[in-house]
This record gives sequence, structure tokens and C-alpha cells, in this order.
Amino acid sequence: MLLHPSLPFLFLSFQLCASQQIWDIWQTMWDRSLLFERIPMSSPINFVSPGATGAANIIVDDSTELQNIFGFGGSLTDSSALILNNLKSSHPNAYKNLLNYLFSPTDGANAAGLNYVRVPLGASDFSAALYNFDNVNGDTSFNNFNINKAPSYLFSVLTDIHNVNPRIKVHLIPWSPPGWMKNSRTMDGGSLKSNMLAPYATYLFKCLQGFKNHGIPIYAISIQNEPQNSNPTYPTSTLTAAQEAQIGRALRSLMNNNGFGDVKIIAYDHSWNNAATYPVQVLQAAPNSFAGAAFHCYGGKVSQQDAFVNAFPNKEVYFTECAGTIGSDWWSDIKWYIDNIFIGSLEHGSSTGLMWNIALDSNGNPKLPGTNSCGGSGCRPIVTVNSDGSWNVNQEFYAMAHASKAIIPKDAGGPFGQRIKVSVGGTLNWALRVSAFVTRRNNPSDWLRYSLVVLNWDDHPNGPWDPTPVTATIEFRGMQAKYTFPGASLTTLWWFAPGEGFNGASVNGTQQESYQVYTDSVNGTQVPIGFFKKD
Repeated sequence: MLLHPSLPFLFLSFQLCASQQIWDIWQTMWDRSLLFERIPMSSPINFVSPGATGAANIIVDDSTELQNIFGFGGSLTDSSALILNNLKSSHPNAYKNLLNYLFSPTDGANAAGLNYVRVPLGASDFSAALYNFDNVNGDTSFNNFNINKAPSYLFSVLTDIHNVNPRIKVHLIPWSPPGWMKNSRTMDGGSLKSNMLAPYATYLFKCLQGFKNHGIPIYAISIQNEPQNSNPTYPTSTLTAAQEAQIGRALRSLMNNNGFGDVKIIAYDHSWNNAATYPVQVLQAAPNSFAGAAFHCYGGKVSQQDAFVNAFPNKEVYFTECAGTIGSDWWSDIKWYIDNIFIGSLEHGSSTGLMWNIALDSNGNPKLPGTNSCGGSGCRPIVTVNSDGSWNVNQEFYAMAHASKAIIPKDAGGPFGQRIKVSVGGTLNWALRVSAFVTRRNNPSDWLRYSLVVLNWDDHPNGPWDPTPVTATIEFRGMQAKYTFPGASLTTLWWFAPGEGFNGASVNGTQQESYQVYTDSVNGTQVPIGFFKKD
């Protein structure tokens, strides 16, 4: 929050309830009058003694801590990297501004702070041509393996993203093994041969080494994108759950023995509809090799993630792909994304929320010649880059930016947000979709940041279009704030509070008589403004 000019003149001792305030609100409106914009506030919204509840009553329970959130982002396909690299060459300032707007992690900056990038290993349906890293038939020793078969601009753009956000998480995933490993003899469609499971694990391991040699730190790797998809018009490959488990075991051993023990292996990476079968079977066969499973939006429904969560409550859940359709309704898309991904998927265990291509042109190109993927009007990217060097972010960006803003670290190098329990009561409880987070601090005595992401989708209360504001109360630790969420809006807001409760809060197990109170200056650094005392 910005340093308010009156704050230095506050009394040095004051009640805790008076110092817990909402200063920071970011908002997007259905009519685009606000687009992920910070709302200027002349005075804060105070948490005070509770009174009557609003039509919707948001109850934040920070005593119930849920999963850590790893981040939000999209896929840097070859096509996305090409589009961005061309922008870099022709309009370097526009390129710099775009990367900062997408990825800058600075707290309080006019940026989304996206921090998770998924990168195809070899060609996908968004590549200039088919390629893999070793196309020599029978080369199971991989003497001809060459990571530089990938276009140089892929590594260049990925490095630029890493420079903007050094906390970026890079998740590698192949669309197909080399054709000579498959019964189809091509990367387009078919299945991995049963005698190629161990060599394929070695191939994936060498991919990890190749990216490391380019200075790209890797967070996770998946065995196969959409292992139940064998579309013959672009790189795909089917793989049984038993085969994926066997590859995972071999790859885990190679990684553990060669300096990649911290890199996660993720199972499945396919649609919700088979969440109860394929990923469960993989983890049953190789529970120590896989950190968790990943899901896409193209089949089934988000609640089906629960089948995997219930089978493996201590494993991680990732949501890694969903593509918008060019020409679809802007506000309807945002509602769907929030309901199913950026709130919904998290409610069903996910620690990430990713869309598909980071960048494409206005027609959803370039694509692999001959592919029938993203048919019709085409897949819409997170950001559309135009030939004149201009760019515009799409509804995918706005939906995820609000979620990302709620969980980016408050401190440089600090922890990301963690989901906490929240519920909504009142007569209009259905009108708000809400998620809540806590972000911890590097210094345990600093106040924690509490965030809400709130979708007001009360836009057809009596049938016809009628965006309706919802006045809500926010209950937190026995205190109450009030805010009116505009009709058809998406809002992220936050406040700060000590780590444990109002009365007798402790730091490192020691009871504290007073606490330093901070606010944020314009450049995001913390400024002390006084102390509060317990009564």
C-alpha cells in the first residue's frame, strides 16, 4: 500500500483493531472501465468491532491453513517465443514493458507477477516444424543428442523472463518422444514402444541437463503431455499409466543420482475426466517417484480433481493448461476462469493455475503447418502481439493476474501465499466467489499479508443483464470490515495482521507487549510508522 501523507503523524501507541486496515484494492470491471487497476483510496477500510453483517458475509478463518500456492502463468511454446523474440527485435521497449507487466515480482508494482512457465520439449502444435533432440534411429546411447535443436529464441526469451523474475518456475514437458522410439515412426500420433521406456527416461534426463547448460533452472518435468491423446496432425503420443510409472521410476533414479534431486516429476498432465483413473494408477505404481499430478480443462469438470486428492492427500496437484477461444465473450470467460481455475481448481487442491500460449498474433498463430488443433476461430493467448509492436493482454491475463497478485511474495525472496479457509454467508452468499490467502514474511516479527480474490458475478439477478453491487462484510479474528464489490467485477484486496490472533499475539513463542507497524512506500519498501500496544 502507498504511504499516506498523514501516516507519520499517527500516535505511536494505538489499538490493534485500528491499525488493521485495507489500503490495497485492485479491480477489473466487466465493461473494462477498470482493467487490473489499483483503486485510489483517500482513507483506509478499517476492521472494527462487528456489527450487522452485509448481504454477503465473507468469513476468513486463518486458523485453517490449506495448500501452498506455487504460482500462475502459461506455456512458452516455440510460437510464443518466436512472437516475443520478434517483438524484442523490432520494438525492444515494448518487449521490456510486456515482460515486466507479465512477470515482475515486485510487491505493489503495476504487474501481475506471474511466476510459472511451462515449456514443451521438442515440437508441439505451436512450433515452426517437427523436431526433437535426437532423431538418429536407434541412438539409445544418445550420442547425437543436441538440446540446441530447439530454436535459439526459446532459450533467449526464457532467459529474459528469468532475468525479470528470478523466482520463475520452469516446468518441462514433451509432446512426443522422437519418432524412432514409437510404433508410428513419427512424432505425430502413435505410442511409445514398450522396449523404449528406459531409453526415453534417459532422453528426458538429457533434456534436463541441456536446459541446465543454458542456465535455466528447472522446477518440474512431466513425462508426457496428454498421454491419452494420439492426434495424428501434431506431436502426440499415448502412454499407459503403467508405462508412465516405469519411466518415472527410471527418471527419478537418474535425477537423484546426478544432481537433479530437487526437480519434481509430475504425472498425467491431461484432462479432468480421467482424474480418478490414470494419475491414481501412476502414483499407486510409483509413489516415491512423482510429486503429484497435473490437469487440463478440456474434458470433465474441476471437481473431478477430488478423486486424485482423496487417493493421495499428501501429493501435489497442478493445473497446467486451458486455452480460450478467439471471439468468445470477455466477461463470461473471466467468470468461467475464476470459477473453474483461479478459484475453482485451487478449491480442489491445485497449487498452480496456468493457461496455454503466453503470446500469439491476433489470429492465434503461428501454428505447426497441418495441425488441426485449436480449430475454428483459433486459440487465444494470454497476450496478443500485433505486427506494429503494440500488444494487448486478454481475459486470460486479467483472471490470473488477480490471483497472482494475491500470492506473490511480500518480501524479496520471501514465501509465496498459502490458501486459507474462507466461507461466504448471508442472503447473497451465492453472488460472490471468494478465495483467501496468507503470505508470510522473511522477518517473523513482521505482519503477515492477508488477501482476498473476489468475483462478483451477480449480473443477472432477475433474468436480464443487470450488474448489481454487493455490499459485503469481511470477518477476520472477531473484527469486521465492510466493502461494496461493484456489479460484475473482479477484485483483489489485502490487509496486514500479526501472525497469531488479536489478543496476546506472539513472535517466536514470546508474548509481545508492542509491535512495530509498517506501511509501504511508493517503491514498495516498508516504512515504520509507529507502534501499537496491547491493552
